Amino acid sequence: MSRSGEVKALGDELRAAVGAFMARASWDAAGREADDARFNELALRVFRYQTVAVPVYGQFVANRGIDPHSVHDWHHIPPVPARAFRRFPLVAGGEGEPVEAVFRTSGTSGGEATRGVHRVLDLSLYRASLLPTATRHLNPQGESLRVLALAPAPRDRPDSSLVHMVGVFHEVWDDGGGGFFADGQWQLRTLELLSALEDAEASGVPVLMAGTAFGYVHLLDLLAQEGRTVCLPPGSRLMETGGFKGRSREVARETLYGDLERRLGIPIRRMVNEYGMTELLSQFWETPLADPPGPDHDDLSRRSLVGPPWIRTRILDPHRLTPVPPGEVGLLQHLDLANLHAVSALLTEDQGVAVTRRRFRVLGRRPGAEPRGCSLSMEELALARSQGAGGVRDGAPVRTGGEAGNA
Repeated sequence: MSRSGEVKALGDELRAAVGAFMARASWDAAGREADDARFNELALRVFRYQTVAVPVYGQFVANRGIDPHSVHDWHHIPPVPARAFRRFPLVAGGEGEPVEAVFRTSGTSGGEATRGVHRVLDLSLYRASLLPTATRHLNPQGESLRVLALAPAPRDRPDSSLVHMVGVFHEVWDDGGGGFFADGQWQLRTLELLSALEDAEASGVPVLMAGTAFGYVHLLDLLAQEGRTVCLPPGSRLMETGGFKGRSREVARETLYGDLERRLGIPIRRMVNEYGMTELLSQFWETPLADPPGPDHDDLSRRSLVGPPWIRTRILDPHRLTPVPPGEVGLLQHLDLANLHAVSALLTEDQGVAVTRRRFRVLGRRPGAEPRGCSLSMEELALARSQGAGGVRDGAPVRTGGEAGNA
């Protein structure tokens, strides 16, 4: 078998292993502790695969003098900055490899040239990560819902991972009366949206509102302009994501949620923030619908985010990229097994603080210059690419480490 064939076979083997881990992993804290060893073993196998399947990353690791088989703890897997997805082909097979989807970041901070690109080799892995996580945090009873999305239809924005996510919700949960109420430029289709809200109010079917924070600001402006208030059916819930990056107007979250409660009739305790990145195939969620009732549900300042069992997060010093002491602010670094065919270890420019071993709060984008740890990694990736890491070549056989089947 050629080396490229070996790499593909290893990727297929790991796809099955990651899927099996997702299917068996525990969501409760005690079970997650028991899963740590299995997660670590699988993370290391994925890392070794990525060093041979993603040429730029493999050269980046080699230039650091790291033998992937000498790494025995996922904490020591070198991450790439999220902005690396703007400049480098971080996909198994390298440049030119056929993919099932191409997701792009919004580019609101710097225009088209700064948009990150995630070439997704296997959308089924995205779906396998998304659905159990979103079901737990948005629809734990598995109800039929009226999905009203303040977003374009997937056919109008096929390069948006957020639109794709909401499209999956519509496909799986919608009762047939929902839809997408923004055009391809994210402008609300006001008449259709107002009509849909009226129909939803009368239907008695619980609603899932899904949109960005700024989309909800426009919805509130529309309802205020029209002098309208709706009372969506009991059991309705609201998903909010994104923020105000690149926007000329910001609204405090407490104000936004309070106004939405008054205008839509959805209690704050049934509003859920989602934190996701185009560069990752898994997402993080607040837990008011997943957790037993408690004071955190109404007090937004006490909420925190949690990911699925196949992702881990560290809080790192922005200069040394070493863990900060508990309770201190640092950069969020994630390791997502769903990123099997890209790079799993990702360093963000978002600041955060750990709440528990598995939960954290996002404090916003780090202000000022690019963190030194990120800028050095970008220089190293540029060097790796200049050394000719363009695609998987035939040559030495792929080393798998002999761990197949243990995940």
